[in-house]
Amino acid sequence: MSAETIPDRLDLLLGRLKLGVIRDQLDALLDEAARGELSMRETVALLCEREVARRDHRRIEMAMGLARFPFARDLAGFDFSAQPSLDPKQLRDLAQGRWIANGDNLLLLGPPGVGKTHLAVALGREAILAGYGVLFTPAAVLVAQLSKAHEQGALEDKLASLAKPKLLIIDELGYLPFDPNAAHLFFQLVSRRYERGAMLITSNRAVGDWGEVFGDTIVATAILDRLLHHSAVITIRGDSYRLREKRRAGLLQKPAPTEPKTKS
Repeated sequence: MSAETIPDRLDLLLGRLKLGVIRDQLDALLDEAARGELSMRETVALLCEREVARRDHRRIEMAMGLARFPFARDLAGFDFSAQPSLDPKQLRDLAQGRWIANGDNLLLLGPPGVGKTHLAVALGREAILAGYGVLFTPAAVLVAQLSKAHEQGALEDKLASLAKPKLLIIDELGYLPFDPNAAHLFFQLVSRRYERGAMLITSNRAVGDWGEVFGDTIVATAILDRLLHHSAVITIRGDSYRLREKRRAGLLQKPAPTEPKTKS
């Protein structure tokens, strides 16, 4: 075989092995290895590292798209100084993802605007970087999808689909009340994922109020029984970021302290 055919043959072999980065950047990578005076083993390692890095990048990009995050957020961008009730160490530990691997749950509770969704997206992003599949959905959208699937006789398929991601993030539970039928559908989802897939739920309501949210105290108790069995619950106590910025701009005034009533 003449030397002139070797590049074409190598290009074909790398293509069949699906080593696209090595194939497309081979000359540049070999030049880099030569400049660094790398041994043959070191050169092979360099080629493999670049291939793996590109595949990881593509996997992460695809997973981020499938997750359907409403925006990009990370833990580094969270202002912990504005929410002193939070323990940064606990959040960093949660970002390691052991609870996700175990199929545990995480509840982030607190009033609107304190950063629950920011933290949920940031933890979801860390989960993707660790190799887990993630899906983010607002609670109202999730309930609408479950109800539609139920009406169309496709609930089992929908539940199976929602059971696939290793982490399911349900945002803003409690902002809108559920009708009783929707509460039963939500219970089926929680049961399907129980001890199999992790769930992260943000809510503006304390768990003691979830009977009102679901419109059925018995169903709410059954849901919480499964959610809280293996879980961490973080309650954020603080001001809304958005309202704080408006106060700084002078658009809102802090509420005046209430004067104690005096007996006449």
